[in-house]
Amino acid sequence: MSRNYVRSLLTGALTILLATSGVAATSHGANAAATPINLGTAANFAVLGGSTVTNVGLTTVTGDLGVSPGTTVTGFPPGTVAGTIHAGDPTAAQAQIDLTAAYNDAVSRTPATTVPTELGGTTLTPGVYNSAAGTFSITGALTLDGQGDPNAVFIFQAATTLITAAASTVTLTGGAQACNVFWQVGSSATLGAASTLAGDILALTSITVGAGANVNGRLLARNGAVTLDSDTITAATCEPPDRSTTTTVNSSCAIDQLSPITFTATVKSPSGIVPTGPVEFFSDGVSLGTAQLNATGHAELTVANLPEGVHQITAVFTGTIDLDGSTSPPYTQRVDAQGFCQIAECWT
Repeated sequence: MSRNYVRSLLTGALTILLATSGVAATSHGANAAATPINLGTAANFAVLGGSTVTNVGLTTVTGDLGVSPGTTVTGFPPGTVAGTIHAGDPTAAQAQIDLTAAYNDAVSRTPATTVPTELGGTTLTPGVYNSAAGTFSITGALTLDGQGDPNAVFIFQAATTLITAAASTVTLTGGAQACNVFWQVGSSATLGAASTLAGDILALTSITVGAGANVNGRLLARNGAVTLDSDTITAATCEPPDRSTTTTVNSSCAIDQLSPITFTATVKSPSGIVPTGPVEFFSDGVSLGTAQLNATGHAELTVANLPEGVHQITAVFTGTIDLDGSTSPPYTQRVDAQGFCQIAECWT
């Protein structure tokens, strides 16, 4: 056999080994964007069990805690609930109805990208994911990258189990929010001691959480028990997008520049969205005209024959469906009798 042929065989074998082992740090992208799972009234619960909710130690739950059709909640105290405990009451029953609908929605989401069972050491972008084995495990760190979109959604479909190792982590980056991460589990979920998980677990049967785990999300079990041990469970809520903008205006004024003068408005948003649409320019409260923002958030308006004197120039961005409008601070533009800019008042 030739040397190149042997090399190609070895390269192919190594590729298969890395793809199936799940130990190398890799990055995967999903086939399609997803929309959030509607939890209905189950969204009010940080913990919801089907048969029982039991706890030992100083677990802290932020959000409601409930069980239905079971009626037993134990371990609170010493655990604390910053919310209401619903033990077999109509509120918990309705939450279970809504959880069932949400679970079925999560199961039905397509198309799904198939990734290795071991999620640790990988970075995933928004979308729907499953594994050929029907189970997920996390050893080490899983990174979920929202790619700058605070509405990015991640849905994991585990036909059987979700198991996380002790001290494992799910890290959110790129604007991803825990409220938009969903773990659909076909049987039971087990979270390791001192592990950190982001997102809502929707389990058909039970959820067991090891000592000292931290969950930024919800533990929602349809039929079985939720078992806690000195954990911190915080129902995740989405931060509303920052719609604010800032507008500034400057002048093309330079030494000996005659009219016309070009005014440039700059509109920015901390959300990262590039503003679009019209900007209207005013001189002393009187409209000079409008100009459209370009792809970098700038709009230019050229004005001929500004009268002699000192003028207060402002620019007004009216806003869009995604962004609020804003008005620039006044920019002082002085023009002499010959129509020249006065450099002392000009932007440099």
